[in-house]
Amino acid sequence: MIIRIFRAVIYEKRVDEFRTFLTQTALPLMRAQSGLVSITAGLPRPESPNEFCLVMVWDSVASLAAFAGEDWQKPHVMPEEEGIVRDRFLHHFDMA
Repeated sequence: MIIRIFRAVIYEKRVDEFRTFLTQTALPLMRAQSGLVSITAGLPRPESPNEFCLVMVWDSVASLAAFAGEDWQKPHVMPEEEGIVRDRFLHHFDMA
């Protein structure tokens, strides 16, 4: 299994907009993906008021690539995120 951790830094004035996008669009889309074992969303805290994260567990690289494409090691950016997300960070790990 593959752990995929995505962290996004949002432009300060667009945090509420991103929260709505994440909860109403991105999470339902992700939960419908074949091969996704689990997904947990992290919302901003006072010490990082414009940062969000997604921690996903995929059953295989093949399932992850079916969702994200051949360049699955790069962040998968939806059109709705353009102009909202300032920085993206993505990490992959094999599950212990």
